[in-house]
Amino acid sequence: MSFYVGLDVSTKETAICVVDEAGERVWAGTSRTDPDVIAAVLERRAPSVTKVGIETGPLTVWLWHALHERGVPIVCLHARHAAAALKLQMNKTDRNDALGLARLVRSGWYRPVAVRSIETHRLRALLITRDQLVGMRTALINKIRGLAKTFGIVIGPGKGGTFTRHVQAQLPDDPVLNSLFKTLLSILGTIQERSHEIAKQLARVARQNKICRLMMTTPGVGPITAISFVTTIEDPHRFRRSQDVGAYLGLTPRRYQSGEVDINGRISKCGDRLSRKLLFEAANAMLSRISLPLALKDWGAAIGRRSGFWKARVALARKSSVILHRM
Repeated sequence: MSFYVGLDVSTKETAICVVDEAGERVWAGTSRTDPDVIAAVLERRAPSVTKVGIETGPLTVWLWHALHERGVPIVCLHARHAAAALKLQMNKTDRNDALGLARLVRSGWYRPVAVRSIETHRLRALLITRDQLVGMRTALINKIRGLAKTFGIVIGPGKGGTFTRHVQAQLPDDPVLNSLFKTLLSILGTIQERSHEIAKQLARVARQNKICRLMMTTPGVGPITAISFVTTIEDPHRFRRSQDVGAYLGLTPRRYQSGEVDINGRISKCGDRLSRKLLFEAANAMLSRISLPLALKDWGAAIGRRSGFWKARVALARKSSVILHRM
């Protein structure tokens, strides 16, 4: 007999439910959230398990890889998609969620989520940390500017070392404010230093990767954008057509069609936010900073003249994602 299992994971305990081929509950219980313990429970309660379903979540990557290494036939389901099926149940409990996941993998009415490798997640951690540091740097610069204006100090344009020099040249005589601005500049310097260190580390990785080096030949695409795109896609064969990558990254418009109503809205903004943002920045650089004659730039500029340069940047970002996938 074939068994199907659902795992509803929380930090300390995991609810486990085993159903048979007819979808009837065979066993339900809890286990400590530990791959060895969960694998032992499955071996004892569902020795001929066909599929084990788990939702996306903070612990999913660790558990998926650990259970996969132990020979467990585990599949990952998108939490938002699984929630639509789990809402059919009257009561929301961990036990019922595990039962719903087990029945969902038994039915086959799901699209498995591709779980990235641990090495990819290491690079993604660097990318996300750098992005957060850049956001903190921008917020701190704006905070210093706003605070300085309160005391009649207007700081000139610039960022990085230029901004720091402007602030230092206009430090107030008030000892409290002087100490405060120096503290803020010290924190800003630390953030910038760590951000530059991570950027250099990512640049070294990009230079050692032949796919990233190829992508960096595209105008506007640097090492950060190349690594972000490679780690987001990871396996290009997941996509039947390169055109599908634009939709995967949320760069295609939403559509609502019912009867005589057919509305195309703004882009969906699904998928990876960081890759979408970096592709948009690459498109902006291609349109505004690169002076070389490029057919792709001319194509985007024609859209800009017809529909506005905001839409042109989005269209160019989508086109760039297709080209990078083909690479």
